[in-house]
Amino acid sequence: MKIASVAEVKSQFSAFLKASEGGPIVVTRNGRPIAVIVGVQDEDEIERLLMAYSPRVRAILEHSRQQFQDGQTLSEEEFWSQFEPKKGKRG
Repeated sequence: MKIASVAEVKSQFSAFLKASEGGPIVVTRNGRPIAVIVGVQDEDEIERLLMAYSPRVRAILEHSRQQFQDGQTLSEEEFWSQFEPKKGKRG
């Protein structure tokens, strides 16, 4: 992992983007970390990264964890039954 100041990144942005392919680069201002440049390989990786930092997705995961800890779970049969077509209904 590299560490670079905002001024360094600003003056050599292309070089730091290239370097991010080898690992994250921590960007600092006045010696304090303020950002991270992370290289990505494909659109799936971008999506995973964005979802990992999504407040909504994080809230859903936390709610699910709490339900699991409280014993509020479904059996496999109960889960899949929610996706089966209802009898008597036509699509």
